[in-house]
Amino acid sequence: MIGKLKGTIDEIGEDHVLVDVHGVCYVAYCSSRTLARIGSAGEAVVLFIETYVREDQLKLFGFLSALEREWFNLLQSVQGVGSKVALGVLSTLTPPELANAIALQDRTSISRAPGVGPKVAMRIVTELKNKAPAFAGEASAGIGLKQELGEGVAAAPVADAVSALTNLGYSREQAANAVAAALKAGGEGADSARLIRLGLKELSR
Repeated sequence: MIGKLKGTIDEIGEDHVLVDVHGVCYVAYCSSRTLARIGSAGEAVVLFIETYVREDQLKLFGFLSALEREWFNLLQSVQGVGSKVALGVLSTLTPPELANAIALQDRTSISRAPGVGPKVAMRIVTELKNKAPAFAGEASAGIGLKQELGEGVAAAPVADAVSALTNLGYSREQAANAVAAALKAGGEGADSARLIRLGLKELSR
């Protein structure tokens, strides 16, 4: 079982990279986001690997972080999501963005991924909503508030502030992040007007 590869990039393909490890080249299939970030041929690379062993093949999937690899496996626990669709989702959204989208029940963002229709996006949101917080990474601080917004149980001032900011043209994720920061600065008792004001200040940074 291969868990990590450290070597030199030999070649980058459309959906994979060849990693030269002491003269042996391994083919690792990656998301387009990973392929865009790993560097160029001849450069050193470290990939976290998920190894798939089937009767007729051995296939390696490569990721720049352990968190991305965990999401790859988590996504495939959803009915109708295989390795290709999971890589498509991770090509479209970073792990924190994906955790936010699930918490906010933002099926539109998830369905932008290739191979993900409305039904699959719905299943991803529904089946992973309780698991997403543990895999939120840098988005973990405000994930609870986003779940409350997604489920429609957030406090009225919070919901009103997020609605006001989205009406100004910000995405729901941007608005939720700003209001989460505003709550920290203004305190739990802040009214919607204060949260909007602090949220706008946060968004202008």
